[in-house]
Amino acid sequence: MAARPPGGGDTEEPEAIEFGIAALDARLDEAEVSFPATAAELRDALGDQAVPYDAQGRTIALSDALDRVPQEKFETETAFLNALYPVFDEARREERGVIASLRDALPF
Repeated sequence: MAARPPGGGDTEEPEAIEFGIAALDARLDEAEVSFPATAAELRDALGDQAVPYDAQGRTIALSDALDRVPQEKFETETAFLNALYPVFDEARREERGVIASLRDALPF
């Protein structure tokens, strides 16, 4: 049986780090966006925010992310987030570099 790590008597859950489509989804909830929406409408509603794409806090500008998506119109919020997922995933892979890839390939 494993022991719980010391919590300092704090019963609150640790703060979650949102990045990628989770971070963008939270911003969509705060903005007044309705779907279907075009990329231009989404830029206007959300601004050119920097969206974190990994747990280290590296970001990509929303305009850059939208430029990498071939679609100009999104029928639903889910379609919008699904279209941007590969953009965030590619940005994470590009940042990882050769050393991280080699480290992941090792069995220990």
